[in-house]
Amino acid sequence: MNAGVVVVVRGTTLPGAALKILRESPAVYAATDVDPAAFGIPPVTDAPSLKDVVLLAGSRDEPAASLLIATGADVIETPVPPLVEAADVMDRLRSPGGCPWDAVQTHDSLRQYLVEETYELLDAIEEGDREALREELGDVLLQVLFHARVAAEDPADPFDIDDVAAALVTKLVGRHPHVFADADKVHTVEHQNAKWEELKQREKQRRSIVDGVALGQPAVALAGKLGQRSGRAGIPLDLFPEGTGAAAQLFRIAATARRAGVDAEGELRALAKQFAKDIQGAEQAARDAGLEPTTLEADGWRKFWPPRRV
Repeated sequence: MNAGVVVVVRGTTLPGAALKILRESPAVYAATDVDPAAFGIPPVTDAPSLKDVVLLAGSRDEPAASLLIATGADVIETPVPPLVEAADVMDRLRSPGGCPWDAVQTHDSLRQYLVEETYELLDAIEEGDREALREELGDVLLQVLFHARVAAEDPADPFDIDDVAAALVTKLVGRHPHVFADADKVHTVEHQNAKWEELKQREKQRRSIVDGVALGQPAVALAGKLGQRSGRAGIPLDLFPEGTGAAAQLFRIAATARRAGVDAEGELRALAKQFAKDIQGAEQAARDAGLEPTTLEADGWRKFWPPRRV
């Protein structure tokens, strides 16, 4: 061990691979970015030299650690979990010397990307594309990390990704007392949905059954959500918006479908995507026949339209 060993710690967590050498070495010191008292070892400033020492450091870039590594010291560290690494990368991008574009973004400027990435994720799910699903989940995660980092910089009310995760844990545990506490067991999805609504009403002190409904969501999804909420409250169908106009009819269809357990937004989107594919199929069939699709009239479209599915 002529060049020494650098053990990179995260907080007070020691990598398992370093335990044996830490027990056996008579010269273990804490680097300047580690609290010596937390490990019960002297600071590196007490070391007579850096020869043959085991140095606990918080980073490879700490001066003594960097010097040891440059002279050939072994490095032992616990691999950083990818989720933690992703947060670290986001921090780097927003810090001085990071990315100029990332540095100027705000919650408001990032909204469009959150919407776009969410729809790309939905598309990957609907297409059953596993590779795209993994990628798009990462893009949505990026938006969460980005917004959390922007929030951490707020001078009046800062919070970071750990606060976001802690709040999520509290919510998940609180809404599943039958799993994490001694509450009565829930055996059906319907019972679970009813309990969730009760818990959410109590948590948020909601005064209305429509409190918490995202009014900015797509219209069909919004109508469906309102249909579901109103159904749980016992509001009858005859109180739905009246009229023969397209909006009233669409609302009634979407709201009643959701009450029946049908995702009207998803079903309509799937049908619309299939219609787009049919258009592309007809266009390609026309090109294969030597015709330019832009010249097609009604009968031409009918001729090249893909066969109807039963």
